[in-house]
Amino acid sequence: MKNLTVNQDRLWDSLMEMAKIGPGIAGGNCRLALSDFDREGRDLFVRWCQEAGCSITVDKMGNIFARRPGTDPSMAPVTTGSHLDTQPTGGKFDGVFGVLAGLEVIRTLNDHGVETTAPVEVSVWTNEEGSRFAPAMVASGVFAGVFDLDYGHSRADIDGKTIGDELERIGYKGDETPGEHPIRAFFEAHIEQGPILEAEEKTIGVVTGAQGQRWFEATLTGSESHAGTTPMNRRKDALVAASKLVTAINEIALANAPHAVTTVGMMQVSPNSRNTIPGSVFMTIDLRHPDDATLSRMEEELRSACAGICDPVGIAAELENIWYSPPISFDPDCVSAVKNAAGTAGYGNMDIISGAGHDACYISRVAPTAMIFVPCEDGVSHNEAESATPQDLAAGCNVLLHAMLERASA
Repeated sequence: MKNLTVNQDRLWDSLMEMAKIGPGIAGGNCRLALSDFDREGRDLFVRWCQEAGCSITVDKMGNIFARRPGTDPSMAPVTTGSHLDTQPTGGKFDGVFGVLAGLEVIRTLNDHGVETTAPVEVSVWTNEEGSRFAPAMVASGVFAGVFDLDYGHSRADIDGKTIGDELERIGYKGDETPGEHPIRAFFEAHIEQGPILEAEEKTIGVVTGAQGQRWFEATLTGSESHAGTTPMNRRKDALVAASKLVTAINEIALANAPHAVTTVGMMQVSPNSRNTIPGSVFMTIDLRHPDDATLSRMEEELRSACAGICDPVGIAAELENIWYSPPISFDPDCVSAVKNAAGTAGYGNMDIISGAGHDACYISRVAPTAMIFVPCEDGVSHNEAESATPQDLAAGCNVLLHAMLERASA
């Protein structure tokens, strides 16, 4: 089976068909978690999997599992998958490639009549992005026991709608208890979302682990006042303090170069009136680093900077750590399966650390796990301009196919 390859055109066509659901305004996608578009995408995936002969189960967090049986039904499945939800201005490949690459693996096995000892499975994880419901990867986190089910169901969007209620509404609140679904090994294929593979002219990134992340929500509270009548030295301007904090957060990353990254991705100003001094600012803060000790130090630096900016001018600051994902090292045997598959196929490859969080990071806590990266143009992701070539996507899918076959036949 060394010469077995996926159908590149079929994989591409599936990606383009899914991209029609939740179209963006600039060529990408807006398919937010548990929206009507997400339901439509899920329905299409389920239909395709059923047509490929798979059985479907859904757990109480809306995670979907499509199973192709193996010759030994007592064995846990070798699973792959990712997510179908996107950022508000997302691309056609982030997440969805990993889902449809898994479907293409199953279609290819069907085409050639290949039987595996262990079942082969494709998963769709709910709300990976975290753009509608924070934190990110919450459903795979519930599956892995990081969060309990009540916590997962209670996560609310900006309008107060909860994951539990929205799962009910779109018909994807299943019966299976998250975590009571054994996995023999898990692989996730994904675009890199960074520039390294393209710069190094490598087709496959053999992902050995992922950097740690800490997410914060900060609320800075000053005092609203008239913009024309309040002297500058008597103001408690929450936005001025927030602006200084944004700069300090950027400096934290620069001080912990080259691996540290920090981002303020969301800011809400109140009362948001042009002639009223801002009385409060809500902002999100994202700190990342592959070394846990350094990541902890970055949190200390953040808290010190916040106090140093706000306390002297009478701005009250609330800084809450809402999510922590420690640095991850993936399973050596699964990583070797990816490396072996890439080498056998003759694809240029390199070891790489994921700068982004993925469902695989949580699944690695309960099952042997590895990831496969393929290049994306200019490293652009979380952007409607996100782009990857059919050839690179097929290469990643071929590596996925053979890595899964290695584990499903053992």
